[in-house]
Amino acid sequence: MSRLHVVSGKGGTGKTTVAAALALALATEGRRTLLVEVEGRQGIAQLFETEALPYEERKIAVGPASEGGGRRAGGEVHALAIDAERALLDYLQMFYKLGGAGRALKKLGAIDFATTIAPGLRDVLLTGKACEAVRRKDKTGRFLYDAVVMDAPPTGRITRFLNVNDEVAGLAKIGPIHHQAQAVMRVLKSPETAVHMVTLLEEMPVQETADGIAELRAAGIPVGGIVINMTRPALLDNGDLEVAARGARTGIAKALSQAGLGGARRGGLAERLIDPLLEQAREHAERVELERAEHAELKAIGLPTYELELLPEGVDLAGLYRLARDLRKQGPI
Repeated sequence: MSRLHVVSGKGGTGKTTVAAALALALATEGRRTLLVEVEGRQGIAQLFETEALPYEERKIAVGPASEGGGRRAGGEVHALAIDAERALLDYLQMFYKLGGAGRALKKLGAIDFATTIAPGLRDVLLTGKACEAVRRKDKTGRFLYDAVVMDAPPTGRITRFLNVNDEVAGLAKIGPIHHQAQAVMRVLKSPETAVHMVTLLEEMPVQETADGIAELRAAGIPVGGIVINMTRPALLDNGDLEVAARGARTGIAKALSQAGLGGARRGGLAERLIDPLLEQAREHAERVELERAEHAELKAIGLPTYELELLPEGVDLAGLYRLARDLRKQGPI
């Protein structure tokens, strides 16, 4: 079972929400998960309704209790917002014991300069911190975290972000940076890692998902599953959808009149409601048809798929736990 879960997706698909729900879903039966943010947006803090995350691992939630017989309490969710500058200072201290000199470099702007002119180095630092958490053990030799979930960059950047060994090849062919990149890639290309793609049932997100998965596979990075987010139920069965698509009017005015919505005669309230209702029904039928086609495309990719419903009131903390439970019900991810 994978221990590093990387969550990516086209902007607007809700990848941060899915990453947070996944971290909660994995934190059951006493398990500990670490939820990692690498883009500096503090989206995790907003979702969990807590203060901005510092550059340190902090407990932010307790996972939902397991259901069924032998009900057990949830585990812990910790979170970390990785800062490239602070990670580089940690790195310099680890390999070069710079101490106060590292802090002086930060004040002079050298750290920001280094991560700006060498974006590959920045990605090594960000992914390296997450991979270190995956391998970290406590004093008893047990892994400190049962799972690490990374809220990663969007689909268009994900392969380059994770393929850090290639990114630093021209930067450092030997030495600590090179060895660090290789250590990161050993984790990212191992069965310990799974990259999950978040999408909506819309043409552009589905196409980006398919393209992103193809790129990850070509780079040798393991792909986990596809999370179809913000799904909406079909309000009509197949027969009614067909009637809606045709725009049939037969009996509608009479039915509306019988429901107490005015007279069915021409010009009456019930008759005037027909066209707006039929327009809405046609739009619904078209949306369902398009979503079914996109769903079929995703299934054809051949990966496990998971579906999370649209929460009409938005995602608050209660909604996040609801999504976490929905993920667990759909099997291991």
